[in-house]
Amino acid sequence: MTNSLRCIVVDDDEIDRLTTLSLVKRYEWLTVAGVFDSAEAALNVITKQLPDVAFLDVDMPGMSGLELRRQLTDIPACIIVTAYPEYAVESFEVAALDFMVKPLRADRFALTMERLQDFFVTRQKARLLDHSLGGNTIVIKDGHEQVKLALHEIYYLEALKDYTRIVTERGKHTVLSSLGNLLKAPEFASFVRIHKSYAVQKHFVERMKGQAVTIKGMELPVGRGYKDNLAELK
Repeated sequence: MTNSLRCIVVDDDEIDRLTTLSLVKRYEWLTVAGVFDSAEAALNVITKQLPDVAFLDVDMPGMSGLELRRQLTDIPACIIVTAYPEYAVESFEVAALDFMVKPLRADRFALTMERLQDFFVTRQKARLLDHSLGGNTIVIKDGHEQVKLALHEIYYLEALKDYTRIVTERGKHTVLSSLGNLLKAPEFASFVRIHKSYAVQKHFVERMKGQAVTIKGMELPVGRGYKDNLAELK
């Protein structure tokens, strides 16, 4: 990435806070804009100038990291860092970009950084994106290039605020349309929304277990408000 991203780290545990900070500093395109030991301390400062990225612990005295995220939905990318895996579903319900379980590992952190870069590159390109639907295909315009996809090849759709990522075997593509608006098109009738951030194509679903749906070996979370939709996948 050519542009530096401003980030904050919020964690009440000093060792965990320093661990996250040390990993963040390995990436030159991340600039630390603040380090806080509580959600309240962060909220008092960052509302004046929102960062691009927030690394948030969940279980903290007073306000939790999830509650902080709900108050700061305008921060583009939120990454949850916690010792409790059971917070995964709730984290994605508050539009977390990723969810990492403590103790943090450098290799897992690197995957999150790749996802973070991908998110902001896509976000920067959003103005150049357009798409059109016709028959059983979608034509995606990315600048001067055009990609034609057969709708039956799409594994799943992922919401990225005002645009949607389309995932296929051949790769990932992005259209300038919200997931909700895209699903209103009759061409996407074979997709079932399982989460605020995900809609899956029925014939690619391999397994439904607990709070996740598996497609091509990838587990996607099921949101609390979308559990009834799973009946459409059976």
